[in-house]
This record gives sequence, C-alpha cells and structure tokens, in this order.
Amino acid sequence: MQVTGRLFTILLITSWYSSNIGVLLLNKYLLSNYGYKYPIFLTLCHMLACSLFSYIAISWLKVVPMQTIRSKKQFFKISALGLIFCFSVVGGNISLRYLPVSFNQAVGATTPFFTAIFAYVMTFKREAWLTYVTLIPVVTGVIIASGGEPSFHLFGFIMCIAATAARALKTVLQGILLSSEGEKLNSMNLLMYMAPVAAVLLLPLALVMEKGVVEMTIALSRNDKPFLWILLFNSALAYFVNLANFLVTKHTSALTLQVLGNAKGAVAVVVSILIFRNPVSVTGMLGYSLTVFGVILYSEAKKRSK
Repeated sequence: MQVTGRLFTILLITSWYSSNIGVLLLNKYLLSNYGYKYPIFLTLCHMLACSLFSYIAISWLKVVPMQTIRSKKQFFKISALGLIFCFSVVGGNISLRYLPVSFNQAVGATTPFFTAIFAYVMTFKREAWLTYVTLIPVVTGVIIASGGEPSFHLFGFIMCIAATAARALKTVLQGILLSSEGEKLNSMNLLMYMAPVAAVLLLPLALVMEKGVVEMTIALSRNDKPFLWILLFNSALAYFVNLANFLVTKHTSALTLQVLGNAKGAVAVVVSILIFRNPVSVTGMLGYSLTVFGVILYSEAKKRSK
C-alpha cells in the first residue's frame, strides 16, 4: 500500500509538471508568438473547459461522489476562491504577453514569500524567525533578475507580481477549504464549483475589455484550423493543470506545492529558452538561481521548525 501510494504521488506530480509546462508554453505561443492578444478570453476558455470536464468527471463518470454546498458561508468561500483564481490566471496570462517565460517564472518563484504572509494573516500561523530570514534571498533574487532582464516590461512585471500574490492567496484559501472538516470538499468538486464562478466573472470582462474577440476567434478558427485545435487542446490542458494542482495540495501541502512549483519553474525556463530563443543575461539567471536557492532554504527551515 505504501509503494502504491508513492507511485500515485510520483505519477500525480509528473502529470502536474507536464500539464503545467505545456499550458504555460502554449499560452506564451498564443498570446505572444502567434499574436492572439486576448488573455481574458483565453482564460475564459480555460474556465469553461474546467467547468465542463469537472461536471462530466463527477456526474457521468462518477470519478468521485457529487458533493453539495452546505451553507452560504461555504458558497462565499468558494466564490472568493473563484475570484482570486480568476485574477491570478488572467494576470499571469497578461504578463506572458509582455514578458518571456523565463522571467515570468523567476517572479513566480517568489510565491512562498506571499504564501507565508497570507498564511499568517488568514490563519495567524507564525513561522520561526529563521524561516522568515530565508525569504530574503527569495525576494532579493527577483530584484536582481529584474535589473538584468533584457526584455523587462514594467506593466508585465506588475501584472506578474499581482498574479503571483493572488496565486499564493488562492493556495492558502484552497488549503483551508480542503482541510476544514465542516466545509471539506474534494478537489474535483471544488474545481467544479469554482470554475463557473470564474467564467461568469470573465465573460463580461472579455466582451467589454477585448472588443471583437468573439468575431476574431471565430474568423481565426475558420481560416487557420491549427489555431482552433491549439486553443481547444490548451483549454483542455488547463483543466488537467487545475485538477492536478488540487490533488497535489490535498495529498501533500500548500508549501510542498510551492516548492514543486519552483522546481517546475526551472524546467519551464530551460524549455522555453530552447523553444522561444528569448535573450537571457547572466545577471538574470543568477537572480533566478538565488530565488530558487532561497526557496530551498525556506523549505528546509520549515521542516526543522516542525
């Protein structure tokens, strides 16, 4: 049973890595290289796919039992999670229009810093002083990387920071929803309820802020068949990213998810540089390396404080 559990965890993490890197590179390709400049509508497609596949998996395939929302308080928490989730994905996609994947991942590596802050604010969980000290190289590394980034863009950087903070907030809130006995939902049910909330929020935003996006998407789908298949595959992959994300959180912890995410980020950086050939500097890579090193120290400090 223990071996089976380990194999399941390894398979889960491998699937999460593959889908995460895949959707990240496809998002970058569509929004930057291909020239599809509609990050809000792209995120809406992701949320619609998450809603559809979650419902099919639970209602038709009976992968997990259907769970109902028990109270208004629980619905409010799920709606808040959907709002934060929505903002984090949109912000990340907008930043990919202006920043290379390598720098996007460098900024994203600071998620443990924001996770520690939100964990304290929301749960009053105070870490040992050494744990907070290890966050210094995490933040310092991004400052160094920002100064050495050849393709630095201020607006893209601000959106990336905001998306990173929102992602950390979502992770902490998600951990509360998955672990609280009174309001526990399994990962697939949580995604099924959360994604439609995000889709409802995104639809008017896309129509107002990205005028003509529906007509443009239909025209591209008719004139360029590969675009339609890439968009559909990208949307489906977004479902598996979020499903694996929820499952990894449930079977490990929010911190483990963030540490794994930074290791995933390093792989994504190498792959993206090889594919997109974006310029990188020694200063930028040193800054990113310092951030990842800080995350490793943070993880070790967390272990010793327990």
